[in-house]
Amino acid sequence: MNSQASAAALEAQADRAAQGGDAPGARRLLEQAVTVEAGRIDLWMKLAAMCRATQDLGGALDAVSGALRVDPLGFMPLLLKANLLDRMGRSGAAGETYGHALAQAPDPVPAPLAALTAEARRRHEEYLAETAGRFRAASAGAEAALDEDERARFERFQTNVLRKTRPFHSEPSHFHYPGLREREFHERRLFPWLRQLEEATQSIRGDFERVMAAELAELVPYVQYPDDVPLRQWAELNRNRAWTAIHLVQNGVTIEANARHCPATMALLGGLAQPNVARRGPNAMFSLLAPGAHIPPHTGVANTRLVCHLPLIVPAGCWFRVGAETREWEAGKAWVFDDTIEHEAMNPSNSLRVILIVDTWHPDLSSAEREAVATILAESDPADALEGL
Repeated sequence: MNSQASAAALEAQADRAAQGGDAPGARRLLEQAVTVEAGRIDLWMKLAAMCRATQDLGGALDAVSGALRVDPLGFMPLLLKANLLDRMGRSGAAGETYGHALAQAPDPVPAPLAALTAEARRRHEEYLAETAGRFRAASAGAEAALDEDERARFERFQTNVLRKTRPFHSEPSHFHYPGLREREFHERRLFPWLRQLEEATQSIRGDFERVMAAELAELVPYVQYPDDVPLRQWAELNRNRAWTAIHLVQNGVTIEANARHCPATMALLGGLAQPNVARRGPNAMFSLLAPGAHIPPHTGVANTRLVCHLPLIVPAGCWFRVGAETREWEAGKAWVFDDTIEHEAMNPSNSLRVILIVDTWHPDLSSAEREAVATILAESDPADALEGL
């Protein structure tokens, strides 16, 4: 008799024993079966069930470990492992293992597993809340000494530890300059001109309203690629009028048809630390996102520049995600973010969302570095023009 037939025969005998109420006998037979054929998850799971039936939780955990050696990411073995750890009083290990199981849950969850999955989610959330509470208690004294930006980083550190968030990194599609700090949203203190920009919100909005009334034909799709270019992340929005722009300065060229209606905005742009790069920058525009429109996750071209948003018209519920941080725009409240970190946006409202977008140098670049970077950007293929603002 070959090993498969032997394991199958032992399994059949174990099934009959279990049906007859002989859990210890079924367990002994299954222990023999897994030594013959250790690669069968179903045998290990049956053995775990018989161990539970004989009140041997440790033996059941050992059997589940056998199943996980075959498939370390198996949803049901992970779920059973978490349940066993819970029953053994190992709540911390159980809570973490529930999280591992949920990460492997099928989508959609089959109806027979819905209740088990819901309970696993409840227990995992309890574990996260309990752990977060311990973290807060342990760090209260040290956290009190942190400033606002340090506290934000420290909070992200904790959510990363709890796996409620994950790290995101700069992933420019074309130009990566080494050694620059990676932040989804950069500290306001690095951009002293933000306050001046915010104080001019009403004047800038007035400029937008004038240019909209005077030059409606200049409203163009934000993303425009020719037919022979691989679109990748832009396929959904290429030439889509759900996301449009009124360019004031585009790749270093002032768009006079629009700019002449925006004196306040153009005057302010002169005081910003924008990248002055031949054929590429600076850039400034009004960005219009239609009701119900979604800008899918994407990354920008160069990590040597950052992007500033000044919200002008913001219906309720409009949100913007960069990496693991999601914010809602507020009219008149500007921010600077790294567009080479994955980001997306949504206007779930029934009204138009409008923001002013400008680019700025990454603050880690010295004046000499900025000049050097500009030479490379200017000499690169024009097809790599800085898109994605």
